[in-house]
Amino acid sequence: MSAIIIDGESVAEKIRKQLIEDINVLKKKGVCPHLKAVQVGENAASRLYVQNQQKQCEAIGIKYTLDELPADTKEERLIEHIRKLNSDTSVTGIILQMPLPENINAKKVQTLIAPHKDVEGMNPVNMGELVYGNTRLVPCTAMAAVELIKSIGVELKGKEAAIVGRSAIVGKPVSLLLLDLSTTPTVCHSGTKDLSAKTRRADILVAAIGKPEMVKGDMIKPGAIVIDVGINRVKELDDSGNPVINPTSGKPKMKTVGDVEFATAKEIASYITPVPGGVGPVTVVMLLRNTVEALKMSVNS
Repeated sequence: MSAIIIDGESVAEKIRKQLIEDINVLKKKGVCPHLKAVQVGENAASRLYVQNQQKQCEAIGIKYTLDELPADTKEERLIEHIRKLNSDTSVTGIILQMPLPENINAKKVQTLIAPHKDVEGMNPVNMGELVYGNTRLVPCTAMAAVELIKSIGVELKGKEAAIVGRSAIVGKPVSLLLLDLSTTPTVCHSGTKDLSAKTRRADILVAAIGKPEMVKGDMIKPGAIVIDVGINRVKELDDSGNPVINPTSGKPKMKTVGDVEFATAKEIASYITPVPGGVGPVTVVMLLRNTVEALKMSVNS
């Protein structure tokens, strides 16, 4: 029997509806969430992401503005701009668009965003709060993965979880979030010995390793919940294993796949997220929720 597909868009829509109610309450108090995006230089992928952010924000009543800085902006100038936004009381959330030019230390600048405006949850203060169980401003993708697990409605206490990947934006925060839900998480990575033994023991498997279809069906415990965080662009192959060529462009056709081999995994798991359509839509709405939470924190402080 195939796994039940966890519909990320459906989960995201429920959260959006709650956010609209929260925003309406805030507006009655005379305040409105305002997300400020900062972009340095031109980048086609980033531009599409910005457009999607703006559309999503405006659809639920969040003000969205974009500050575009020249590609030759120096690190000191960007830091000065971030500090200015930190002190701007009209701005309730700040997001730094990636990628940044090579001359700028992205991690350094990102950590300078004020903790109470850090809607991506990347400031060391917010990371530290997560250790203490404060989940108000948490990295969006990590929170999205856990929201999808919670949406199933199964008892999580006592379940074993395996997180494949130890990044600061997914693997590590997911492990802490699941720990707070009384699961027993194991974080796996490139140095893990006998990875399959770890994953086959897990009632909950979160794949965030960044390698296309690395997790096969035989690495999954029968009946496990599988959350695929990966987004990988790969060549589409025909039945003979050769690239399918686009007749218009003459270039190989591309498709999006996750870190889990969906075809084999869905025959083993009880629940599974698709790629696309799983973690992605919920990650976007987590950014919106963090923006609203940031304003709530300032109103109640």
